[in-house]
Amino acid sequence: MKTDIILAGVGGQGILSIAAVIGLAAVKEDLYIKQSEIHGMSQQGGEVYSHLRLSDRPIHSDMIPLGQGDLILAVEPLESLRYLPYLKKEGWLVTNTSPYENIDNYPDPAQLFEEIRKLPHHLLVDAAALAREAGSARAANMVMLGAAEPFIQVSDDHLIAAIQELFARKGEKVVETNIEAFKAGKAEAEKER
Repeated sequence: MKTDIILAGVGGQGILSIAAVIGLAAVKEDLYIKQSEIHGMSQQGGEVYSHLRLSDRPIHSDMIPLGQGDLILAVEPLESLRYLPYLKKEGWLVTNTSPYENIDNYPDPAQLFEEIRKLPHHLLVDAAALAREAGSARAANMVMLGAAEPFIQVSDDHLIAAIQELFARKGEKVVETNIEAFKAGKAEAEKER
């Protein structure tokens, strides 16, 4: 078993939290994990991405070779397109449809979605709406994690346990909201696939 994931978004969207949840869940399943350095996190709205590699065998590099990624999990649609060279032909792009328009010349979202729909394996998720329904717009990252769950090859039980562990210090309400957001994302993915 091997899963190579590119996490993409902009600063403040919770990419670090997604990586932490997947990492905790992978450890609970006795998987090997390597994660590249996160870039851009020091700047709100700046580019953030990470290579995350999971395997049942030792992993020698934290970087995913071009054309070898199984999944791009993006919390921002424009950022999702930036990493397409890393995706395998049979790989999946799972992206949020809520743009974070942090530049003056941000492209028309309809054009972004048109490009994404050209890919044979893609999933577009309105994470902002689903997160609000779950109780907090800030939980959009957990909606996206739930939507990508079928492609990560880590069990729901371990992902939910990792969400509980990661958010426990913020209180039970925050834990419940993030679990509901995760479940909403997963249900959306099951409906769309």
